[in-house]
Amino acid sequence: MRITEIFWAFLKLGCLAFGGPSAHLAYFEEAFVRRRQWLSASEFAEILALCQFLPGPGSSQVGFALGLLRGGVPGAFAAWLGFTLPATVIMIGFAYGIAAFGDFAEAGWISGLLVAAMAVVANAVVNMGRKLCTDIWTLSLAMGAAILLSVVSDARLQLLVILSGGLFGAVFLRHPKPFATEVEGRVWVRNRRLGMVCLAGFFIFLLGLPVLAQNFESELMGVADAFYRAGSLVFGGGHVVLPLLDGFTVQRGWLEEEAFLAGYGAAQAIPGPLFAYTAYLGASMQVGLGGVWGGLYALVFTYLPAWLLVLGVLPTWVRWRDSALLQSALRGVNAVVVGVLMAALYDPVIISGAQSLLHITIGFVAFYALQFRKAAPLLVVLICGILGQSLL
Repeated sequence: MRITEIFWAFLKLGCLAFGGPSAHLAYFEEAFVRRRQWLSASEFAEILALCQFLPGPGSSQVGFALGLLRGGVPGAFAAWLGFTLPATVIMIGFAYGIAAFGDFAEAGWISGLLVAAMAVVANAVVNMGRKLCTDIWTLSLAMGAAILLSVVSDARLQLLVILSGGLFGAVFLRHPKPFATEVEGRVWVRNRRLGMVCLAGFFIFLLGLPVLAQNFESELMGVADAFYRAGSLVFGGGHVVLPLLDGFTVQRGWLEEEAFLAGYGAAQAIPGPLFAYTAYLGASMQVGLGGVWGGLYALVFTYLPAWLLVLGVLPTWVRWRDSALLQSALRGVNAVVVGVLMAALYDPVIISGAQSLLHITIGFVAFYALQFRKAAPLLVVLICGILGQSLL
């Protein structure tokens, strides 16, 4: 059965795909373009192009779209479930296990994970900056966003900054770029009615959940709103969601900063999507369902925007993908995303992780290993955890 085939193919990758979003895409290309030949190289390239335009978890959206091409809507969810399940189980299990250690500040291995988080986020800033800030304009956008968000920490301001970057790009960064055209041949892509329903659903949830949470004063609605907005507003993949999630959880008193960053550090050492980290948050928070059901609840609402956007946009993608205006706006958005991540690197990552000169030294060595020696993130995180338990 095709759905079963899709699920097992992605489950295998969910167990083995270490290395973050870029590595995940390489795994997808090898597994589904070269070996299984589910789609052509140009189709795969176009799926990547589409997901670059959308907020949310980039590699997970690509996997969802690949499952959609292979098996329709059921195939899309089979692909997501297979790829996300291993990381989700690990992160919820980590939430249960970490509770046994009591005061996070007293656990040396937790300090090691915070140091690892410094190195991983710094590595992401450098890599993204190298790719996305290629001239004085994009570099200025990134630096301006970083300075502003370092001074004023507000999740709503982040959205305004991202939108402003897109507007600036549309006006001043005109740079058209062609795309392939093969995806339009897929029969399901022509189902524009489903696409319109999903797009409408995306905006209904985005605008309606805050109203429901405020009017009914419901913790469950508040949690749903927080994680849905985090999944809706993040551009650039898993690392960039960190400041949004911090604003929606830690700053509301739902979770301690140390627990937040410890889970983020642990998420670097597991295969599969980084967004599975939200399952850890939902399971650990002091509000909402908590435990397994709280983790699944947070995870679903984080991914719901990505599902609705892929299902909603792909049917009409062939109509507007060649728009130079949208591609220029994306350049501005991507540059601002680098600034958002730079601000997150300072607060909360460095502020929480750089507790002494020894912490900083280990962090620099870990960053050097990631950036210049291309060390596996899993290895770096494990070593930092061991060093933290032994030295910190």
